[in-house]
Amino acid sequence: MIKRMIAGLFLLLIFQSLVYSGEESLYDFLWLDPDKKVYVLQNKLFKKEHKFYADLGYLSNFTSTFQKTDGLSLKTGFYFHEEWGLEAFYNRYQNSTNENWNNVRQINGADPFVRRLNQSYGAMVIWSPFYGKINTFNKIYYFDWSFGAGLAKIDAESNRKTVDDTNLKSNYDSEKINAAVWKTKVKFHLKENVHLGVEWMQHHYKAAGPDRNGKSGTEAFKTNQDLIISVGFSF
Repeated sequence: MIKRMIAGLFLLLIFQSLVYSGEESLYDFLWLDPDKKVYVLQNKLFKKEHKFYADLGYLSNFTSTFQKTDGLSLKTGFYFHEEWGLEAFYNRYQNSTNENWNNVRQINGADPFVRRLNQSYGAMVIWSPFYGKINTFNKIYYFDWSFGAGLAKIDAESNRKTVDDTNLKSNYDSEKINAAVWKTKVKFHLKENVHLGVEWMQHHYKAAGPDRNGKSGTEAFKTNQDLIISVGFSF
């Protein structure tokens, strides 16, 4: 429930706080005729071109049904253009069984099928077309809204080979998975070189389900979703 509230707040913040999508903005003066409009220029205070950045964040996973998963997110990148950049990232996951897992175990006397991520890493192309500002408690905060897409490698483990046999205790085998990854992020500038980030990241990959009657499980496309709150520095 808390995770859903956080996700909803994140989406609401994105759509309500977007003020400008370029350096030219439209402003209506009340004392002009209704059909007359004036364009004003908003100076961009926080330039990104030719700057490096590094972020450290906390991530909370929204995907696993039977695991409580959170972790650490690290990323670094470089903007070779004001709107375009490259980014490398590393996510480390910490997993533990949750109440759903315990309920299935108690009722059925067997473990549910679980695939849990241990880490993911990869690279993205970043596109940052929007920027703006909001006034909160008489203080102005500037922000950028960006999108990213790229490729990733996932180190995971699952009990798909043993979960079909209720006489066996689940044994988790390591898996190496290739994934496509994308994200959207709002970055608030606290100071000239310090920013706070709120990010939604998704991995899309193909992996096998649980083995049945000695036969390998059917492969299907899966999704992993992470909400990441980070603090970063640019230089």
